Amino acid sequence: MRKTDVMEIGLVGEREAMEIFMKLPATETTETKPVEAFSRRSAIGTFLAVLAASNFTPWTISSSQSQPQGAKTMSQYAVNQKTIGDAVANGGVLVVAQWEAKEGQADNVAGILDRFLPEAQRDPGSQLFLIGRNKENPAQFLFYELFRDEAAFKAHQESNYFKTYIAGQALPLLAKRERTQYVLL
Repeated sequence: MRKTDVMEIGLVGEREAMEIFMKLPATETTETKPVEAFSRRSAIGTFLAVLAASNFTPWTISSSQSQPQGAKTMSQYAVNQKTIGDAVANGGVLVVAQWEAKEGQADNVAGILDRFLPEAQRDPGSQLFLIGRNKENPAQFLFYELFRDEAAFKAHQESNYFKTYIAGQALPLLAKRERTQYVLL
């Protein structure tokens, strides 16, 4: 059984599905699907599973008393303004990026992303924008970005906030940057 199986039959919500999925035996195999076979739900489920399996935590600018000191939690924007269903309802361009900060630069990169993320989430072409930081290696960051269309993605990259925070400040602090685009089915 996969997390998406639980969600697709409508028994539980995403949070409960993730909890069930995480309790599955480690020896259980899961099928590998090509990118074009992802449905909207399975793309989100796969992202959440990757976050969990790779020790990434969804993170934005608001702190939480229940998290370890310095940990981040979902911002009120991400939680209250838009559901994942709303975000993926009309498809779009999905961008998944992985960054690794240069030695000694992880906290500087995190500080830049703290200022960048609210701007990216407010962008009218941004359907969903999440950033995760690896729990075991805080120099690693994972981005999960869903844009309305190619024009919205291009506008994001040409925005003042992107040019200031990402191109101007963060990129010089990175040892590694990988980015892949997908189209939601």
